[in-house]
Amino acid sequence: MAKYDQAERFHAGTLTDGWRWFGSHPDTKNGAEGWTFRVWAPHAQDVSVVGDFNNWTNGAHPLTRNGEVWEGFIPGLQEYASYKYAVKGPDGETRLKTDPYAFHCETRPATAGKLYDIADFKWTDAAFLAKQEKHQAYDSPLNIYEVHLGSWKKRPNGDFYDYKDMSKELAAYVKDMGYTAIELLPVLEHPFDGSWGYQCTGYFAPTSRYGTPKDFLWFVNHMHKNGIAVILDWVPAHFCKDAHGLYEFDGGCCYEYSDPNKWEHASWGTRVFDYGRPEVKSFLFSSARFWLEECHIDGLRVDAVASMLYLDYSRQGGAWTPNKYGGHENLEAIDFLRELNAMAFSVKPGVMMIAEESTAWPMVSRPADIGGLGFNLKWNMGWMNDMCHYLKLDPWFRQDHHKDITFSMMYAFSENFVLPISHDEVVHMKGSVVGKMPGDYTNQLRCTRGFYAYLLAHPGKKLLFMGAELGQWHEWNDKESLDWYLLDSEENQKVHRFFKEANAFYKKEPALWEIDFSWEGFEWLVVDDNHNNVVVFLRKDKKGRDLLCAVNFSPNTYEGYRMGVPAHKQYTPVFNTDAVEYGGDGFGDTEPVPVEAIPSHGKEHSAAIRIPAFGAVFLRGEGTFPKPKAAKEPKAPKAVKTVEKASKAAGKTVKASAKALVKTVKSSAKAEKAPKEGKAEKPARKPRAKKQAKELKET
Repeated sequence: MAKYDQAERFHAGTLTDGWRWFGSHPDTKNGAEGWTFRVWAPHAQDVSVVGDFNNWTNGAHPLTRNGEVWEGFIPGLQEYASYKYAVKGPDGETRLKTDPYAFHCETRPATAGKLYDIADFKWTDAAFLAKQEKHQAYDSPLNIYEVHLGSWKKRPNGDFYDYKDMSKELAAYVKDMGYTAIELLPVLEHPFDGSWGYQCTGYFAPTSRYGTPKDFLWFVNHMHKNGIAVILDWVPAHFCKDAHGLYEFDGGCCYEYSDPNKWEHASWGTRVFDYGRPEVKSFLFSSARFWLEECHIDGLRVDAVASMLYLDYSRQGGAWTPNKYGGHENLEAIDFLRELNAMAFSVKPGVMMIAEESTAWPMVSRPADIGGLGFNLKWNMGWMNDMCHYLKLDPWFRQDHHKDITFSMMYAFSENFVLPISHDEVVHMKGSVVGKMPGDYTNQLRCTRGFYAYLLAHPGKKLLFMGAELGQWHEWNDKESLDWYLLDSEENQKVHRFFKEANAFYKKEPALWEIDFSWEGFEWLVVDDNHNNVVVFLRKDKKGRDLLCAVNFSPNTYEGYRMGVPAHKQYTPVFNTDAVEYGGDGFGDTEPVPVEAIPSHGKEHSAAIRIPAFGAVFLRGEGTFPKPKAAKEPKAPKAVKTVEKASKAAGKTVKASAKALVKTVKSSAKAEKAPKEGKAEKPARKPRAKKQAKELKET
């Protein structure tokens, strides 16, 4: 593509593959091999490339200005050489900046970019990508294992695993445990470990903490070879104020807003991207596309969407600038998000674009052409907060907070939700998943199993942060490995087995994932039993088959718990969180439970099941309840039969007379009708009852 076209699209905000043009790339000019550099610095007085190759000397390799873009060629440079841009701002000060489009960076605390050619990686994941395209998330099982690569597992000496070694161990583990996808906390280059990647400096660079960019590509490829999708946490909401990064890149506000009421998230100490600036939009569009297209990432979890949507976000009582209509909505960010999602789906139709949006902004996961933001999935933060609040309660008080476990169904289908129990819920004194539960450790594990079953049964796709499956009591510490030693204990082995088999159960039961975003896949059976802390509901697949899910959040066992059910022959138990092999007592039905013609909960039939304490049971509806035979009418006396026979004969006569009358009327009407040009249309045939029923169902 011609240079001028690239520049034109960049300044128009429509350049979505900017990494191919900006940054550093191997090149040949006048027979000399070297590297071409290109960077956007609109306020700069001059820009030069400094690095190991010129002893970091300003001006030794100057770039030429072309409008707002600076470019040049340096011969003789070798891959992996460190470099920065020396950018002289309008104030006369020269700042050393890392290339915003660098593919590779030095490992912190060093901050320079590194020359790197990413172009020739050999992918072998075509079959997986084709399958992903065919079986999209909407009606497929999606059970996400959220991972922080730096603390999932460490080497015995405390060092990080590299991408390749990590991939081998993580892929084998995730596959064995039955998760369908992993979601990586941001692996975009970032200077501070404690930010977990959420304060980025390198929007095109996988962090060098774990290896080279091609090592990261190998990681993704290996995951795909094992049937595991890779979702990346991506951060377009803000960036850190480290001097070497995007912050006031050329001595002025370049990537951030210039309005002091808009340019900063004070509570985070970060700068906010200027979504109204076309060049910034091109930068962010290109970053998203780079990870999807160049790195084969299957989905982006877009961080902190709420902070982008509201101009007064985290500015309560502080100064903020209203939009042109006087409102607090960031109209530029709204347009950006819609365009971002449109671009992502045009590049990768089967992509998962997941919004972390913590308010009640409408239609986040609906198409832009009907007023939505264009994502196809959204984290259900309300459900997460309600559940975490409920689980921490003493069971005695849970009856007064029953709405915490039922309210989510009031809005469950307003968006395409993912149910997250994420890293945010197991850090900063919030406690681990197990640590949130009441009672001693045995009861905490029992509660964890019951809650996880509820998570799998509730409409919506699933996400769980690493560590809960080990029964880890300690809250997550990003500086340490997960407590893998727990698996030396028989008790933890059992809970680990539970998570594995619960995930397998989820995957093989279409009722739990085929219809996640519609009432057609869900039916309450018992919603209001707050005194017993019990909920019972059905999940249904596309064929109408149902799975009964009963969850008990109390410490009591229930023998013969009756609820109204559909008119099946029986309900057969298929999964029990209280199984002995999971560390439970084995309380629950082991044989099919008959459906009886006893009215209950507004239904004509019911069943009585056993529900364990702090547990959940699943039963599959089987067979159709036999319909009662119609009672035979007594035989009529002979005299009556004679009358009936006479009436029948009379009826035939009347029928014949009526038929003749209709024929006469039709003939008269035909004779009186004026002739018409052309042929009269035949009246459409009425569809048969079967066909009508089918059409009605489809409607």
